[in-house]
Amino acid sequence: MKKLGFVDYYIDEWHAENYPAFIEAANKKFGTDYRLGYVWAEDDAPAGKLTTDEWCAKHSAVHCASVKELCEKADHVLILSPSNPERHLGLAEKVFECGVSPYIDKTFAPDLETAEKIFALAEKHGVKFFSSSALRYADELSAYNGDARAVSITGGGSNIEEYIIHQIEMAVKCLGTGAESLVFETTGNGDHITVSYPDGRRAELLFSPSLPFTAKVTGADGKTAEHDINSEYFVNLLGDICNFFDTGKTSFDPRETIEVMRIRDAVIKGICVPGERIAIK
Repeated sequence: MKKLGFVDYYIDEWHAENYPAFIEAANKKFGTDYRLGYVWAEDDAPAGKLTTDEWCAKHSAVHCASVKELCEKADHVLILSPSNPERHLGLAEKVFECGVSPYIDKTFAPDLETAEKIFALAEKHGVKFFSSSALRYADELSAYNGDARAVSITGGGSNIEEYIIHQIEMAVKCLGTGAESLVFETTGNGDHITVSYPDGRRAELLFSPSLPFTAKVTGADGKTAEHDINSEYFVNLLGDICNFFDTGKTSFDPRETIEVMRIRDAVIKGICVPGERIAIK
């Protein structure tokens, strides 16, 4: 049994609460042998939340006094803080300094500049990591690996700044890298984003709080299929995290993480200037 350590901004949040069950399900599905063992949180007593000690008691985990202690005791480390990506650089630095190669939760970084700093920091310390939205791991998208020609994706969440990451991740998974520009528009159905590529690839993203995740994909063969995204993508994500910990290898090119951040940066810019073409840099 290998024990995982959770490093978080505050531990009483949805991902930390649900990942232990997803880890158990991934063990059964993929034959791995992991469980949560250790926790460290930057904020031990956030207002309206369980304290770190209370949360650890609930989940039979050990509250470590420092990131260094956690990294020494845990076999592998996940950096969470899914709703506060602005904490990821600081948290990653603490983990990287210990020589540990972690998984970093979505959204990877608050902006492209910070994302590039995290990559540079990992290189400096000689460690590896990967980051992804769970939606990359939807079984419905497993046939597409960067070779699709067009996608039309819907999805929701409480706010576009945090949750558009899911649709972007799905688009990059299907289409690959190389996005050139986008246009952001608000319509009666929600926020509509058109992403263009120099070779004719195209992504249409429709975001609205109540929309389910769906994907209409035109593959390399020209055939189009429509998918309701309802598979066990979180379990599949945890399975791939465990595979990364076991092998040290990622299942996709890390450049796709930078591509996701490039597109997200352009989306955030587009919110302020609807209808204008935004270059994806």
